[in-house]
Amino acid sequence: MRKNHMWKAILLGAFVLILVACQGKAEDSNANNGTNSDANGNNEGTEQLEGSVVIDGSGTVYPLMAKLAEEYMVNEQENVSVEVSRAGTSAGFEKFLVENGTDFNDASREIKEEEAAKAEELGIDVQELKVALDGLTFVVNKENDWATEMTAEDLKKIFLADEDVTNWSDINPDWPDEKINTYGPNENHGTYEFFFENVLEEKDLVTDIDLQQEYSTLVNLIEDDKNGIAFFGFGYYVNNQDKLQAVSVDFGDGAVEPSLDTIAEDGDYADFTRPVFTYLNVNNAKEKPQVLDFAEYVLNNMNEFAGETGFAPIPDEEVNENLSIIDSLK
Repeated sequence: MRKNHMWKAILLGAFVLILVACQGKAEDSNANNGTNSDANGNNEGTEQLEGSVVIDGSGTVYPLMAKLAEEYMVNEQENVSVEVSRAGTSAGFEKFLVENGTDFNDASREIKEEEAAKAEELGIDVQELKVALDGLTFVVNKENDWATEMTAEDLKKIFLADEDVTNWSDINPDWPDEKINTYGPNENHGTYEFFFENVLEEKDLVTDIDLQQEYSTLVNLIEDDKNGIAFFGFGYYVNNQDKLQAVSVDFGDGAVEPSLDTIAEDGDYADFTRPVFTYLNVNNAKEKPQVLDFAEYVLNNMNEFAGETGFAPIPDEEVNENLSIIDSLK
């Protein structure tokens, strides 16, 4: 009887050892067939690419695209160099719509008819990709304690040439009888064009406005000018809230402060909300796999980084539509 028990124990132990060994081999096999991350956090299952991606255009879109480029180079494709510049929407299109031009042009407005015609003339296939929603924001000095809320019409009056408005008291007699100093981005920027076309309705801008190429310059000017007022994208305000304050705008139903919620699609700030884009050179994307790969990365990740860079995300259905277009190019 003891011998039977002994043999049973030996057989059971052998069975357990075999089972453990088989399980270990299965785990090793699964690990080798999976998508492990290396020490740098890169996905070993992802095809590693090389080369460069060149982006220019909108200064408004720059913070979002720069963030996406950084994340892509660190976490996805460490051997791909993504260069992001900010010449402005219109100036960027000039670099995009040429032979051997940039791979992407960021834009805070839609491509113009004449720009699309030039692309067709040059044989450049261009694909529009909406990346986020932005809110045109009016900012004043931190010490300005009177013009913190204004109607949309009063804001227009400040910037229109044919309005008899030069001092704050011309808007409200209780406000200081001091000259209003106006600032904004120059004609290279889509923000200027959006403001001129959609807010001023293409009427003449005040002649003494100080227009600048760099948004950082506008921030500094308003920070130093108690009587200054400027306009630019919500993202630049978000990143400089310690230096500036945003004007809440009354569109007819009470003052609305620009925020990620109000600038969203169908938000209360919708009258001053606009989509922003990047335009892809499809010819380049077909020839350079890293360009197509980055386009796909942008679409898959832009909503994740929109909020922290001062943008509202776009609906998932629009993202998926654009992803289908990118898939068709593979």
